[in-house]
Amino acid sequence: MRKFLFKSNNLFYIVVIVLFCSPPLKAKDKEDSKDIRVEIKEYISHHLKDSYDFSFFSYTKKSGDHVYIGIPLPVIIWDNGIKFFSSSKLKHGEDVAKVGSNYYKLEHGKIYKTDSEGTIFYDDKHHVTNYAPIDFSITKGVVSMLLIAFLMFSLFRNLAKSYRETGGLPKGIGRFLEPIIIYLRDDIAKPNIGEKKYASYMSFLLTVFFFIWFLNLLGLTPLGVNVTGNIAVTFGLALLTFLITNFTGTRDYWLHIFDPLGSSMKWFSKILLYIVLIPIELLGLIIKPFSLLIRLYANMQAGHIVIMSIIGLMFIFKSWIGSPLSFGLAFAIAIIELLVAFLQAYIFTMLSALYFGFASEEHEKSH
Repeated sequence: MRKFLFKSNNLFYIVVIVLFCSPPLKAKDKEDSKDIRVEIKEYISHHLKDSYDFSFFSYTKKSGDHVYIGIPLPVIIWDNGIKFFSSSKLKHGEDVAKVGSNYYKLEHGKIYKTDSEGTIFYDDKHHVTNYAPIDFSITKGVVSMLLIAFLMFSLFRNLAKSYRETGGLPKGIGRFLEPIIIYLRDDIAKPNIGEKKYASYMSFLLTVFFFIWFLNLLGLTPLGVNVTGNIAVTFGLALLTFLITNFTGTRDYWLHIFDPLGSSMKWFSKILLYIVLIPIELLGLIIKPFSLLIRLYANMQAGHIVIMSIIGLMFIFKSWIGSPLSFGLAFAIAIIELLVAFLQAYIFTMLSALYFGFASEEHEKSH
């Protein structure tokens, strides 16, 4: 009983300390807390989108001006000719960029043509009605993909060079890459595609696996890159899988779609069934790559949202017990995200190999 009272007293003291360290919010504090929540939501939304620069941090001067520290990127737009200027002129939408005799402003992450005052017009649904020039800019996402492409080229070029020099033995980082490559070949490509045709698809499978994996890892760095959380990127990757699957499809693959019942029934008996079956098979052609792009996009997007939301709780709690707990939880989820980064690359590659296997299969004449 004394032990119980001792524990209860400890609990009582802890509660008292927490209450004193985190006093009730006054009216002004509540307004400040609300502003912090809005600011966190806006920051998360900004992080998830692509941008025209790498922003490291920002601060506000006494005059109220915002100062952004980062690396500006080149803006390339087509507006009656090519316009080229630095994204620093846009100042994150707080200023108007003058290029020649034209004026441009950044609004909701998109560049619009405006006047010297930076006037933006909206319709009844609050959509911007200003003219939007064709955008070819090298954004943060584009730079990240080019960086990963260069990294992959260097790594595998050195791996191939070490094979030539040592007679098939890897050196350096190639010793880490080789087991992964062998695993992708022996446990993904061969079982799903087959011994005869797997080699034709290996270059794509290896490229897409390491490309997604490295981009996922890059997204966990302080650079704030969210390439695989961009649905346009995942759409492009899924589209490649879709095109390769259907352009390399065999006769048996297309017969399975347009004649799934084969010769087991006469044509007049199959017409009614085919009215239902063929649209379902054609719909499956679209659903398969769609599931690829949504799975990768949703998982990576959700991971970034969860981590940044938990980090944002530190600025809301502002207490000695709440902030460390938020940091510890965010750190634990970040560790899990390392596994998710690999897992999503693995799932995308495995399903692509599975679809390639469906497309390349050939039945024996006896079947």
